[in-house]
Amino acid sequence: MSPPSASPSPSPTPSPSGAARAHSINELLPLLFVAVWSTGFIGAKFGLPDAEPLTFLAWRYAAVIVLMLPVVLLLRAPWPRSPAAFGHIAVTGLLVHGVYLGGVFTAISHGLPAGITALVVGLQPLVTALGARAFLGERIDRLQWLGLAMGFLGVGLVVAQKVAAVPGGALVTMLLPAVVALVGITAGTLYQKKFCPSFDLRTGSIIQFVPSLLVTAAIAVATETMQVRWTGQFIFALGWLVVVLSLGAVSLLNLLIRRGSAVNVASLFYLTPPTTALIAWALFGETLSGPAMAGMALVAIGVWLARRTR
Repeated sequence: MSPPSASPSPSPTPSPSGAARAHSINELLPLLFVAVWSTGFIGAKFGLPDAEPLTFLAWRYAAVIVLMLPVVLLLRAPWPRSPAAFGHIAVTGLLVHGVYLGGVFTAISHGLPAGITALVVGLQPLVTALGARAFLGERIDRLQWLGLAMGFLGVGLVVAQKVAAVPGGALVTMLLPAVVALVGITAGTLYQKKFCPSFDLRTGSIIQFVPSLLVTAAIAVATETMQVRWTGQFIFALGWLVVVLSLGAVSLLNLLIRRGSAVNVASLFYLTPPTTALIAWALFGETLSGPAMAGMALVAIGVWLARRTR
């Protein structure tokens, strides 16, 4: 009589401690994204005195491509399998980087305070919620709408003092690039969630930044002098924005879009102005008023309501 055959060994399952560790890391990703993304306004403040906005961005995009291309080739990272996938990723890059960052940097270079720029872009979660319902079929309940409204009110309280300091006539002229930035980041988030939520972050970064570089550089050549003063402050700002923002924060953003709803991801942008205000307080001694502190609390509650699991 032949011996009984051995039963197949069960597939390994993650240990409770490993699963808990992975869950903790996933919970920290949104906070890490907000902390890193918020430093972009500070980097712009450091670098824009030495270069015009689109020239600055063109150098930034070019540096990202130069850094990432050897990594992609060395690691043999996978490229998209179809021309359509290439096109979708390129469109998201042009919207999220070219249009959004181009608008933000142009607005700040024209004298619009970073706080007001953040307030305009702070409309993104509300606009994204409307778009997510119409184009992605995402269901948004009443408490999430309440959270989005509270978040925007909180952002308004955080930057109200800076808004009051800008003359009304000049404010209207300065706002146009910020509105363009709002359209870009909103459309980019919705487009990526619908057409290309998942792609390799290494090759995807190159596909996203190449069209951003081509369009931004072309507009810069037509409208700017393309001159750069290579000061230590500018080199630091450029390096920070390339490594920490364009490689670090953008990769986190792509991961969050892949894993969560468009509304959940967009609501995180409410946390950017308060976080930027805290960084400015720590680095530049900018004051935080009582209404600003209350606004931060409103933002925190609003984001919690908007991101809570149904």
